[in-house]
Amino acid sequence: MNQVPLTAADLEVLTEWDTPTICNALEIVVPARRGYGFTTSPLVCARPSLKPIIGYARTASIRAATPSTMPAAAARSHRAAYYEYVADAPGPTISVIEDLDPHPGVGAFWGEVNTAIHKGLGCLGVVTSGSIRDLDDCAAGFQLLAGQVGPSHAHVHVVEIGPRVTVHGMEVDSNDIIHADQHGAVVIPAEAVTALPAAIELIARREAVILGAARKPGFNIDILKQAMADSAEIH
Repeated sequence: MNQVPLTAADLEVLTEWDTPTICNALEIVVPARRGYGFTTSPLVCARPSLKPIIGYARTASIRAATPSTMPAAAARSHRAAYYEYVADAPGPTISVIEDLDPHPGVGAFWGEVNTAIHKGLGCLGVVTSGSIRDLDDCAAGFQLLAGQVGPSHAHVHVVEIGPRVTVHGMEVDSNDIIHADQHGAVVIPAEAVTALPAAIELIARREAVILGAARKPGFNIDILKQAMADSAEIH
């Protein structure tokens, strides 16, 4: 199942399906991933109507409850280094940011300015345990999945650039492939990407048997048992 390197088309085709469908297909393609690799805690989706997004993870950690201890010049340089990291990617990106404060979300890293910057640098959206704000003014088409909505940016600053992060129960490394929509996000192993469409087609054929039976007049438990047996025979 080693299909890397991947093309833009290999990734783009997966935006045809929502994130739950991708998770279902991963259960077939990479069975060991059935119990992890996806968000598990509640999040706020700012734009549930947007189509799914997929891209390479740009990870960072932030704090907002207390000021940065860096001198001003060093802090500006560190923020610039973060933006350089976002821009230096093999394709479209998704920002994945862990808020390290004891009570995440005190200050929002994400609002009108940062969504505009990130979108301009090729980023499609963010998954963060922190907060978001400026909802009406965020960049058009930019997806935001967050721990909460808040009014202030407080002392928000980038702590580490490119670390392994844990966001909403999902562990993510820099350059991991992330698929996300209003339901949450999942890490897709690179070697699984090109196998997912066939797995999704198989699942659809199996489910069609059960759904077709369930939606017909006269449906009962015996018809269900037969449909389930017929579904299981589809390979």
